[in-house]
Amino acid sequence: MIPKLLFLPGAGASPTFWRPLGDRLLARRPRAYLGWPGLGNQPADPAVNGLDDLVTLVEAHMADGPVDILAQSMGGVVALKTVLRNPGKVRRLVLSVTSGGVDAAARAAALHDWRADYRRSFPNAAPWIGGDRTDLTDRIGTIACPTLLLFGDADPISPPFVGERLASLLPNARLEIVRGGDHDLVAKRVDDVLPLVERHLASVP
Repeated sequence: MIPKLLFLPGAGASPTFWRPLGDRLLARRPRAYLGWPGLGNQPADPAVNGLDDLVTLVEAHMADGPVDILAQSMGGVVALKTVLRNPGKVRRLVLSVTSGGVDAAARAAALHDWRADYRRSFPNAAPWIGGDRTDLTDRIGTIACPTLLLFGDADPISPPFVGERLASLLPNARLEIVRGGDHDLVAKRVDDVLPLVERHLASVP
């Protein structure tokens, strides 16, 4: 069965975020662009009150067989939680500029706190997003599916050292750092990122 492609946005929550890249992927495969209810400018859903509820939304798209997940920023945490809850159902991961739910407290001073900027941009977003402190550090080493990590060297929110930390914990990960890439690199630097993603998704398990 051909794995379905699932595209997960970050806290901006827009289902169109991945389209500049996703719509150019050559593979003729079923795909779904998800949005996050109650985050960004998306309408709220009383059933969504945290990351675990977002995982449930992703799982609703997994009933037909294995999937490949491409996730941005906070969506990467959702993706990893999805893999942990559904071992064997995710074939490959592409994680862009995500913390991955890994504890970075030792270098917290080097990270830009996105929460104040986010609240100014999306004043009506669900308040739970600002308080989430998911820590998957102790469990991430159990995730065996091949993972492509995409980071930019001009991203103050998720700098390359975050990708290096993830790469050291994930047993089957490859880190690619895009020169000049910022936090929206998969949307803004499609020509640079697309070949990396296509090669990763097409490779034999």
